[in-house]
Amino acid sequence: MVTTREGVSHRVEARSGLTLMEILRGAGFDEMQALCGGCCACATCHVYVDSAALDRLPPPESDERELLESSSHKSPLSRLACQVPFDDSLDGMGVTIAPED
Repeated sequence: MVTTREGVSHRVEARSGLTLMEILRGAGFDEMQALCGGCCACATCHVYVDSAALDRLPPPESDERELLESSSHKSPLSRLACQVPFDDSLDGMGVTIAPED
């Protein structure tokens, strides 16, 4: 389930082997800018993931942590969607697109 910045929720089909950013952009979420194209060089794919899914995600690397620190909307649930590889273990995970910085 993906929740937009306006609070509207959408069910999205996802395929293993893609990043969360690729899934969101492919599903037509225009607010998912991802200006760097997934190179972990900006924070325009900032999302909040459901707390129940956090332990199923790989920990953020230093580049991702640094970029998230620059966001005024960072929370303990913050991740960069380009750094979250999707697989079947994440099926059903909820994601909210973070406010734009």
